[in-house]
Amino acid sequence: METSLWIVVAAALFTAIMTGAGALPFLFVKNLGKRSVGWSNAAAAGLMLAASHSLIDEGVSLDITLTIVGVLGGLGAIVLADRLLSGAGDVEVAELEGAGAAKALLILGIMTAHSFAEGVGVGVSFAGSEGLGAYITTAIAFHNVPEGLAIALVLVPRGSPVWKVVLWAIFTSLPQPIMAAPAYVFVETFRPFLPVGLGLAAGAMIWMVFSELFPDALEKVPSGSAATAVTLAFSAMMAFQMLVLAH
Repeated sequence: METSLWIVVAAALFTAIMTGAGALPFLFVKNLGKRSVGWSNAAAAGLMLAASHSLIDEGVSLDITLTIVGVLGGLGAIVLADRLLSGAGDVEVAELEGAGAAKALLILGIMTAHSFAEGVGVGVSFAGSEGLGAYITTAIAFHNVPEGLAIALVLVPRGSPVWKVVLWAIFTSLPQPIMAAPAYVFVETFRPFLPVGLGLAAGAMIWMVFSELFPDALEKVPSGSAATAVTLAFSAMMAFQMLVLAH
């Protein structure tokens, strides 16, 4: 039986809301010291690396050439965005100003762009075999929780209130319900672009990890400690995906 378009949109909206859940642990963490901020940056780097790995793995399973094109395109796009922001003067976002705001804007932009590909994935899955849409929706919803945590790990230590971070996290995933509907209706048109979109998001995330997040962590904690936090966060995210999101 054909799935209602509203069910597809509602499913994708659910995945977006789940992103905000990733920021909720910070309701119980009021103050973060210098070392905690460093470890938070390192943990966010590990989570984003794991997310990038998953995106590339999924893209390669569809089309390796288009995925590589997407990764390189994402790299070019984020480098250009960084240069534009560097020359744009003062910016303000999530109650942050200056360099911290520019960094937050880059991260929010990357996560938002990443959500376009996930939205297409939800829409395409509902046009596939019976039960596939429900599985993909559940997988992306659970996957979005640690992504919301990665956003919170960057914004909260820099002074953004938790409730605003929750809203920003949900905002970054709003492209999912927006893209799910047309991808479901025009599935054959959207399907070929999915590996490119996955690669774009992965390329931008990898740049962000090594250009911004990990160097920030090294300013506040020893390199060995930062590397340990990255590895543990990466491993936790991969274990989460294997245990919860596996077929």
